[in-house]
Amino acid sequence: MEKQHHIQLLPGDIGETVFLPGDVSRAKIIAEHFDSAELVASNRQYNTYTGMYKGMKVSVTSTGIGGAAAAIAIEELVKVGAKNLIRIGTGGMMQTWLPVPGILVITGAVSGDGLTREYFPQGFPALADFETVEAMLASAKELGIEVHEGYEWSHDSFYAGSVFSNLDILEIEKPWIDAGVLIASQEASTVFTLATARKCRGGVILASAGCHQHPEKSATPEQMVKAISDATRISLETALKLHKLDHGE
Repeated sequence: MEKQHHIQLLPGDIGETVFLPGDVSRAKIIAEHFDSAELVASNRQYNTYTGMYKGMKVSVTSTGIGGAAAAIAIEELVKVGAKNLIRIGTGGMMQTWLPVPGILVITGAVSGDGLTREYFPQGFPALADFETVEAMLASAKELGIEVHEGYEWSHDSFYAGSVFSNLDILEIEKPWIDAGVLIASQEASTVFTLATARKCRGGVILASAGCHQHPEKSATPEQMVKAISDATRISLETALKLHKLDHGE
């Protein structure tokens, strides 16, 4: 097999669990939580580090921004051996009662994007893998890290769908706010839908950077570093639980 066109990886280059941050620099930060790690491929926005965590081979691949870019990485990662796909990212909180920063385990997504409709008809549910969610919640409890669980509104346009927009974003978001959707981001529906399509596990854990209803309520850079670190710790322990579930170790 030749290297995958975009991620430039071969079978054996990655672990069964691959973490999926958007940010290239965040991929390196996540890899620093491994017991050991090395950069195994770098092409476009796709940087991949592979290493070990408690005797288990794990990887992290940056995907860039948005579902379309993430889908390319996911499709190619699955071809070289990925079985568990866990996005570690950020988003904008939609509910005022949630803490900022806070950590959210995403159980399902409102598919406001266009990409997932090219895989399944509109209306197909974008749901997280149950075993992954269960492992995330158990890991958070064991680590003493507070998390909340719920839905993400996944959409394509960062500016037209965020507090940076000139549009009345709260009017656009109102149906989802009223429905109890917790956070807005861009990739959860893609991760869940492609994981279903390719018969692997999909999970998403997010740190909230701010609140759409109260833009002044924003996390500091230092707070976000800790939140991402906590989300990474949860994700690593989640990967370990899934590994033991699959291999009986």
